[in-house]
Amino acid sequence: MRAFVSRSWPRTLRGRLSLVALTTATLLMVILTVAFNTVVQRHLQHQADDELRTRGAAVAATIDASGPKVRVLETPGEELLDTNVWIYAGDRLLEKPPSATATGPLTRAADQLAARAGRHCVTAHAHGAVRLCSRPVPGDKSAATVVTALDLSPYRSSADALLLASLALDAVMLACTYALTRLAVGRALRPVRTMTEHATQWSAIASEERFGSVARPTELAQLGGSLDALLDRIRALLRHEQQLTRELSHELRNPLARIIAELDWWQARPRSAADTRTTHEAIADAAQSMRTICDTLLDDARDSAASSPGTTDVLAVLSRLADRAAKTEKAEEVKVVVTGRDTALSAGVPDALLERIVSPLLDNALRHAHTRVEIRAHARPGGVRVEVRDDGSGVPASFAAELFQPGRRADPGDGHGGAGLGLPLARRLARSAGGEVHHDERHTSGATFVVSLPAG
Repeated sequence: MRAFVSRSWPRTLRGRLSLVALTTATLLMVILTVAFNTVVQRHLQHQADDELRTRGAAVAATIDASGPKVRVLETPGEELLDTNVWIYAGDRLLEKPPSATATGPLTRAADQLAARAGRHCVTAHAHGAVRLCSRPVPGDKSAATVVTALDLSPYRSSADALLLASLALDAVMLACTYALTRLAVGRALRPVRTMTEHATQWSAIASEERFGSVARPTELAQLGGSLDALLDRIRALLRHEQQLTRELSHELRNPLARIIAELDWWQARPRSAADTRTTHEAIADAAQSMRTICDTLLDDARDSAASSPGTTDVLAVLSRLADRAAKTEKAEEVKVVVTGRDTALSAGVPDALLERIVSPLLDNALRHAHTRVEIRAHARPGGVRVEVRDDGSGVPASFAAELFQPGRRADPGDGHGGAGLGLPLARRLARSAGGEVHHDERHTSGATFVVSLPAG
């Protein structure tokens, strides 16, 4: 049963909304039809009762119950009045219709009405539904009762005709409701279908087109905003993937070329054990460099893909980074200090993104500092400013222009083992969040890197 319902249930939103509208309209039509026909049947029954009471009053006017005996007076047209009429003197039947038998169902029903006294009506069945009503005729010394009958077939026929007409009208109304609902829902969903097609096309070609540039109804505007955000995120992911591919290809080219050169040199002619050992060390060093590059770029890719808009407590993140730095081997030589003017300093980036931006700057400062690294944070108009200072030898003036280029190092032989990717990654992440990272050349004692981020 459940499988049948699942297969028969419409798969399109248009079909489902049309089915819901049809079901709702059907329930409403059933309720209205039942109520209408109930009212009609009651109204027709009241009409029949009024007709019987009128005839009963006319017959009662021909009965004299003032004497000791009940007498039926002779009047013109009494054959019309006597049709379907029973006259009783107390419980004794005086007259009955010629077509009715003394033991027939109608006579028995009339006897019961006469025995009850008062005005009452019942429905009996004898070759069809018949309505009977009693009317007492009070007298001084005797009492009489008149019972009149009326065939309900014409009234029932009218009620049945009205029922069939209402059912036909319901069917027409339901068909129109379903058709109009499908038409209206189809027209209402047409912009959604168009927006879906455009979103698919724009996401495939990384188009600059967006839905927010066109005035739309509120619901479609909200959908367009969601699709715009999704397209922006897809485009950002595509840019990030392209950037990652370019960086990997660019950064891995040099160590890979070094490995190939070492192998070519080693295979060119027989080498001594020392030459072989030197070649192995060079290859291992190049492979380690490739591993460092891959780890750095892939870690950045994972963190960037998982990042989303948010806010963060700047001082809490900086303090956490400082505590982490205090647990390294460098902590015995270099002290990391975090200072801030505002205790409630919030930036408009997630915690993880702020860590990824500041961590390379702190690592770089720890490599080159002599005794102290200071991280300052304070508010600025429209954002937050974070400064990472060290008391090292600073950035050589000749290298300042290449400072944020991937894979470049001022002194590759300084023994620090960096891959030259931390500063470029920090700047790229900051820019992706609407911020910036730059080197403050005015600070001559050591190096100062400044991170600017939007306010939270």
